[in-house]
Amino acid sequence: MLDGWFLWFILFWVVVLVVLMGIGGFFMFRKFLKSMPKNDGKSDLDWEEYYVDKTIHLWNDEQKALLNELVAPVPDLFRPVAKQKIAGKIGQIAIEENATAITQELLIRGYIIATPKRDHKFLRKKLKELAVDVSPFEKYFALSEDRKKTSTP
Repeated sequence: MLDGWFLWFILFWVVVLVVLMGIGGFFMFRKFLKSMPKNDGKSDLDWEEYYVDKTIHLWNDEQKALLNELVAPVPDLFRPVAKQKIAGKIGQIAIEENATAITQELLIRGYIIATPKRDHKFLRKKLKELAVDVSPFEKYFALSEDRKKTSTP
């Protein structure tokens, strides 16, 4: 029968598989919710794609490189999703402001707005390494913090 080390081995793998399936299911469910259409008939993912497609011609190589550098700490598995979300928010801002090009200021502002507060510490550090003055963006960091405070019940 099952006793000794083999029982513990089986129990260990049962726990590991349940935990891994739970984690995977959580991320799949989040992706499913983002793909659900809203009142306007488009999902969050559709809008991200729309904004990126509408503004792709506004991006230059320097800004693309900066975006790639800013999303570098995101794990490889999630990097394309993060990049799409951030580029979508930058595109949305560019369209709303009728921008003729994606500037460094627009990129950083969109990055701040699109990312959660926990990522802002890294962004500040990275901008300091790149010798970019963060003071013009302080109001966006504050807006991001206020948005998080008001969204929690």
